Amino acid sequence: MSFGNITDVPGLKVGHVEDLVALTGCTVIVVEEGAVCGVDVRGSAPGTRETDLLDPINKIDEVHAICLSGGSAFGLDSASGVMQYLEEQEIGIDVGVARVPIVPAAVLFDLAIGNPKIRPDKKMGYEAARKAKRGTFSFGNIGAGCGATVGKITGLENCMKGGLGSASITLKNGLVIGAIVAVNAVGDIRDPANREIIAGPIDPKTGKLIDSLLYLENGSEMNVLPGTNTTIGVVAVNAKLTKAEAKKVAEITQNALARTIYPAHTMLDGDTIFALATGGELHSVDLIGNMAAKVMEEAIIAAVKAAGQVEGIPSYKSYNGIRLNDN
Repeated sequence: MSFGNITDVPGLKVGHVEDLVALTGCTVIVVEEGAVCGVDVRGSAPGTRETDLLDPINKIDEVHAICLSGGSAFGLDSASGVMQYLEEQEIGIDVGVARVPIVPAAVLFDLAIGNPKIRPDKKMGYEAARKAKRGTFSFGNIGAGCGATVGKITGLENCMKGGLGSASITLKNGLVIGAIVAVNAVGDIRDPANREIIAGPIDPKTGKLIDSLLYLENGSEMNVLPGTNTTIGVVAVNAKLTKAEAKKVAEITQNALARTIYPAHTMLDGDTIFALATGGELHSVDLIGNMAAKVMEEAIIAAVKAAGQVEGIPSYKSYNGIRLNDN
């Protein structure tokens, strides 16, 4: 058993592009040979593309990439760049007169920090797809996690930095499951092992972290605009799944968000998880789904712990001493 990143799953490549001044970016997961895909949209303020196509009752059986992007709804444009690159590589469904790459996408809202007029576009998506490769990559302020923030329940002015993270696990039976996620939640982030808050809203009076659930319990209103938060991610496995089974894996994986983000799946979040199956042996959906949730937990925590401070917004690393000593 070992932990790494989602490219440990055979057949997957990952590319990132980010603008560290505008504080936005996109991340592309490329599956050149295609993969069965399911999706679960659990949050109530999503920004997505091609998710209807992934319904098990619909015809298309495979996708060729997943695009995760900042920029809110504007960022969906980056998926068109991914399609252009894949078409140039002759990757896609053969429809006789052309090859059509299938590229579902999900976006998060990062317009409130950095430059809101600069968003991931077709050019950025193309470049992220072109750069996709296997192997190690950085976490934190990278790709779709570049402008991500967390702990916004009392207002953006009290938030902390979110980010992008990944993890993988290899089981003794040869099953490899990976996850990648951009964490931009309205709630606070907690270590599932002990429920310790590692990032969340900061009380401006005391400098301590606020418990978001206790804040709600005390009757306080969430001071956040709808649609300005979202945790978006992908899990992948080297196993054979149907579209319906892949959807179920995505649903089970959402448990990871419920175990690390408090509150999760709110009316203000657009939480969306994709599940990819690259083919191979048959395994229990319950095994795959629950291991995928475990790996997603690791990826969420990795994303937040790797994030760096930007524009005066503290990160886990910059806030660590105060959190440990005073909270």
